[in-house]
Amino acid sequence: MTRALHAWGIIGAAVLAAGLFAAPASRADTLPTTSTLIAGDFELETLDGRTVTEADYRGKWLLVYFGYTSCPDVCPTVLNEIGGALNELGPLAAKLQPIFITVDPTRDKPKVLAAYLQSFDPRIVGLYGSGEQTEAAAKNFHVYYRLRSLGNGQYTVDHSGFLYVIDPKGKFVKLLTGDLPGHQMAQALRSVVR
Repeated sequence: MTRALHAWGIIGAAVLAAGLFAAPASRADTLPTTSTLIAGDFELETLDGRTVTEADYRGKWLLVYFGYTSCPDVCPTVLNEIGGALNELGPLAAKLQPIFITVDPTRDKPKVLAAYLQSFDPRIVGLYGSGEQTEAAAKNFHVYYRLRSLGNGQYTVDHSGFLYVIDPKGKFVKLLTGDLPGHQMAQALRSVVR
């Protein structure tokens, strides 16, 4: 992901967090809150082939990140920092379920995703889906991603880099930037996870 794309993603997150996206006004002419903008719904597959939705994780706080296994820098850094945050949270981490959703279902088949995730904290769950399932999940989280050709049949995936905190009842609570060091991520999570 380029620095410019990351910067625009941060600006987009700030706009989202402030509830400033253009949206139809309600009767009171107020914009919807961020929590109504982010549905947090998905229907995807686990690495052992089970179909799951966000409802399968009720009772846990979700920390959801969208990325892909061929990402050269941002995704592995974020996943490492998630592991650091979990370690820093200690027993509180048991209330969290970190989820990595691939935005590259063509290359990130279950075996590839499983091998990739072995390099990170084992508490991180990998999910994948068809192109349509991936697109639907990304839309529900307002995740930006786009394939960019590198020529000779090769491509990369430009994508936003945010972490989504969903409460145990399935309601979006907080948006975290993907550039948080583990200790700051733990601090942000500690402020909402109860």
